[in-house]
Amino acid sequence: MIFSTAALALGLLPLASSHPLEKRSHDQPQNALPPINSVVDENVAQLALYLEHLELNLYTGGFNNFTDEQYTAAGFPPGFRENVGVIAQHEQVHSDTLSAILTAAGRTPVPPCVYKFPYNDPVSFVDLANQITSTGIGAYLGGASLLTDDPALLTAASSIVTVEARHDAYLRAGVGASPFPTSFDTAITAAYAYNIAQLFIVSCPQQLPIPILPRLNFLGPTPPPNLQPPTPAGTLLNFGFDPSTFLVGVDPNAPLYIALINQVTNITFIEATKVGNKQVTVPVPEGAGNAAFAVLTTFSGGLNETQLTEF
Repeated sequence: MIFSTAALALGLLPLASSHPLEKRSHDQPQNALPPINSVVDENVAQLALYLEHLELNLYTGGFNNFTDEQYTAAGFPPGFRENVGVIAQHEQVHSDTLSAILTAAGRTPVPPCVYKFPYNDPVSFVDLANQITSTGIGAYLGGASLLTDDPALLTAASSIVTVEARHDAYLRAGVGASPFPTSFDTAITAAYAYNIAQLFIVSCPQQLPIPILPRLNFLGPTPPPNLQPPTPAGTLLNFGFDPSTFLVGVDPNAPLYIALINQVTNITFIEATKVGNKQVTVPVPEGAGNAAFAVLTTFSGGLNETQLTEF
């Protein structure tokens, strides 16, 4: 059964206040809006909007909270802050478009939340933005297989996720990391993306009907800002958790496992070494790379992503 979930940037591994940026009118969509034909369509669109609101606030803060000089002093190339602002404008258009799709279908779009992001300089902002954007990309990829009612909605979602991937590549290149570290990105289900988003949310006027799972904290090692060199296989990853938050009782002597979700349908179950009763360590498996998502479980294998959040 699933107890906790966490995201890590395997470079492998791995308080902002803001105001909306001015929209560019020529970026607004002009074509007919794709339909919402089912509850599944609505759920995918609402989660996408929920994450786009978060990314809009994140990137707007990355633009407003630092100057060009601060980005330059931190080693970023000329024009980097301006492009962070362009990314924020893209996120605004994505949010507006998803809201319009939902409204046109008679659904009420989920509103933005109040956010708090743990960065204090340009480097920590970009590191966080890389992780959050990777989560958004994973959510779009995971939701794509559910959009079977109308190809127009799938096309709209696909056109957003390719832009999100360009954002992530630009961020990675800005810190000197590879813009394309692996052959595949990692798809995740709604439960993973939604729970990772909770790490940055103070309060919400409306939450989505997705279970909140106990938190699994990635304790290290922290990769360097440029994610170079990649964390080698065999490196011990340290995770922390609170057993009192487990959804079921667990024998303290029972073995625990980390299920590491990485790239295409690749879930590696690794038996964890306990460090006291609130931490475990596992080695990085061979072949792991880029963004990975970790789950603490009592199962040693045989479950897919969805089942890991249900058992």
